[in-house]
Amino acid sequence: MALMCESPAMPTDDQIEIQIDLLETERESLHEREGSADPTLERDVARLEEIRIDLERLWDLLRQRRALREADQNPDLASERSAETVEKYWQ
Repeated sequence: MALMCESPAMPTDDQIEIQIDLLETERESLHEREGSADPTLERDVARLEEIRIDLERLWDLLRQRRALREADQNPDLASERSAETVEKYWQ
């Protein structure tokens, strides 16, 4: 996932939000290409799925951090959850 920053430290809320914005921009760009005769569209489908999962994981991490902060706890105690875990939330 494109989530983690260069350092091993937990990313800040701002860093997470930047990653979300970048992924959403990429997703919009890929959606705009739909319907064209571009031979890379098959790869776009796979990338869109990766983006969807990455966004779910980023939003999950951001929600954890916000909840911890609201509970007067350290937001850095939040942990990045696996795609499998986050995917199960929707089932």
